[in-house]
Amino acid sequence: MGLFSSLTREQKESIGLLQVGTFLEYFDLYLYVHMAVLLNEIFFPQSDPHTASLLTAFALCSSLAFRPIGALIFGWIGDHIGRKPTIVITTAIMAISCLVMANLPTYAQIGITAAWGVTICRIVQGISSMGEVIGAEIYLTESVQLPARYPATAFLHVSSVLGALAALGIAFFVTSSGFNWRLAFWAGAAIALVGAVARTRLRETPEFLEMKRQWLKKEIHEANLEGDPVHGAAFNATWKEPVRAKTLTSFFFIACGYPLCMYIAYFYFNPILKESFGYSSEDIIRHNFFLAFIGLITNIFITYFSYRIHPLKINKIRGTLGLFLMISLPFLIMNLTSPAQLFLIQAFVLIVALDDIPSFAVFMSHFPLYRRFTFASFLWSLSRALIYIITSFGLIYLGSYFGHFGLWIITLPTAFGFLYGINHFKGLECKRSLYSKSSPSIA
Repeated sequence: MGLFSSLTREQKESIGLLQVGTFLEYFDLYLYVHMAVLLNEIFFPQSDPHTASLLTAFALCSSLAFRPIGALIFGWIGDHIGRKPTIVITTAIMAISCLVMANLPTYAQIGITAAWGVTICRIVQGISSMGEVIGAEIYLTESVQLPARYPATAFLHVSSVLGALAALGIAFFVTSSGFNWRLAFWAGAAIALVGAVARTRLRETPEFLEMKRQWLKKEIHEANLEGDPVHGAAFNATWKEPVRAKTLTSFFFIACGYPLCMYIAYFYFNPILKESFGYSSEDIIRHNFFLAFIGLITNIFITYFSYRIHPLKINKIRGTLGLFLMISLPFLIMNLTSPAQLFLIQAFVLIVALDDIPSFAVFMSHFPLYRRFTFASFLWSLSRALIYIITSFGLIYLGSYFGHFGLWIITLPTAFGFLYGINHFKGLECKRSLYSKSSPSIA
């Protein structure tokens, strides 16, 4: 594919290292998520189906609720020390937490301590994932020129889906072949360590280095203008870009879309598969393994077209289709007669997912450089923590009162918010005379 033919060798190497690192990061992050139906029985006390649903939700949310804290920590590091060290540090932390889980005793061996141990590991993974995920996308946004910037950042999502798919594949292989589940986590720890070492070859982004140079000039300039506050204020005005609340809010609304769609596609239907169609835990893992291929193919196509079509146009089409799907979802579920029909619904959720791919680089171009890492990572993590907690726990109780129509209480506001955010960034791109172009390339 000739999308990146205009890039330098160093840029191509950076893209390759970040893609591999993102693959490894998501492999480790989702290994427990996709094996939760099995591992919750090992690390948590066995109980009734309702409590089991709460434990599954708890296992999912334990890696998300503390993400905003990780965003503030690694956002500060990314904005003040550098994009590269943030990426390397977080990948190493992910490897260590995966290694601990590989050796953690079970509930049968040490009781409730096992549940707390695996929860702490999941929290650490969630915190560290913030620096890696956002760091890689910002790194490419600041290192690759248009129009290759859009598919370069979008391809990170392909790598993340590949990582989740590999985690599903390992989970399926381990559970169906009777191998010890710990082997999967040993493999995850090993490949994460390889990723951390490989990423030390990255160089800092040109935009960040230029910002550091400007910051040094600013400090020197302010020292020389201590008695001249008028000129000092003028210098600060040119240095600091304004932070627009509407832009930050729009990004938050957009970021809320994907976690909702992912939860619906991979987790919401698990009780239906078990209770209505007699699926076992191994059957669900296999079912989701094939479903992940749909997400992978969808991301590949979207990444390719982002080189030729403005990314926001792609997001607007998916958002509109996603809204209609959310409206019809309860009716589709109530008329299910086979697992094949359910698979088609899940696949369509992934195809029209309310995702920020392939427009992440567009969003970042409207964030102030000196706080880009902090703002992006905090809003991104806050949206995921909020939506996963609301869906994981909220739908359990909404379903008991409203049935599948309880989905509307969460899905419809999220879909409308997503489209609102896309339209806001469309307006910003129109002001730059970029949105009207059939190709995102600019002179």
